[in-house]
Order: sequence, then structure tokens, then C-alpha cells
Amino acid sequence: MPDLRTCIVGGCAAWRSRAKVVLCLARPARCTTLPASIHPPFDDVSNQQNDPALEQLALRLQDFAQQRDWGQFHSPKNLASALIVEAGELLEHFQWLTEEQSRNLPADKKQAVAYEMADVLLYLVQMATALDVDLIEAANAKIGINGGKYPVENVRGSSRKYDER
Repeated sequence: MPDLRTCIVGGCAAWRSRAKVVLCLARPARCTTLPASIHPPFDDVSNQQNDPALEQLALRLQDFAQQRDWGQFHSPKNLASALIVEAGELLEHFQWLTEEQSRNLPADKKQAVAYEMADVLLYLVQMATALDVDLIEAANAKIGINGGKYPVENVRGSSRKYDER
């Protein structure tokens, strides 16, 4: 019997009803399940505690936005757009660098990259709050999905996508 858990992503019937599913892929208005063989042993993350640091960060962000009356602008669409803009700014720091240069950033460049990474994280956390998504739980579930798509024995040392095998 596969481990069952409540849908964690939201937007589907299983999430609304808190039904137990093998895996919710959050297709709007329906829940899709995958075979239990896709899930490695660590896949059942339903009993894990939320990361208090992430929760504190989400609360600080909510307070920050509330003090400035910015909540009105924080729709999921706007937050996703802002996240992509920040991801582009992060990428800009690596444009035209060699692989080696990108692995050995000078201290000032590394600090600038760290701030861009923080911007991406901040928008991601705000988006998770807006959509009521538990990022840690969703990330753990996604690792399980990827483990099924990319079994070690089939992909070790390869960068090919799971459907290009």
C-alpha cells in the first residue's frame, strides 16, 4: 500500500477536500495520482515540521508589505512576474562568464549575487503565502517526483531529460 498524504500544492479537488492522495500534481479542478513506485522512502513528508526560519521570513515579509500597503499589488501573477525579473537580474551577473569564472566569483560579485538570490527567495516565499503553499513540503514532494523520473541507475552522469533516454 503506498503512503497516502493530503494534497499540498492546492488548486485541485483533493486539496479542497483534504483528501488523501498518492501524489497531487495540482491540475486545476482535478487530482492526478502517480504509481507508488515513483516515490522513494523519504517521500512521505506529511509529518515533517515546517521550517521555523522560513515561517519567520514569511511573517516578516507580510509585515513589511502590510506596513507599506503593498498587499494590494501582491497577486500571484504579479509576484510570479517579479520573481522572474529578479531571476533575470541574478542571471545577469553570470552573463558572459566562463564556467570557471562563475564558480569563483570575487567577494563583491558574490555579495551582489547573494542579494539577487535573496530577492528571488523573498518573492517565492511571498508567492507561497499568497497561494497557501508549504514550500518545504512541496520541495520534498518534488524531489520524490524527480527521483522517479531520474532513477540513479538510468541517469548517473547524464544531463539528458527523463523523456530523452
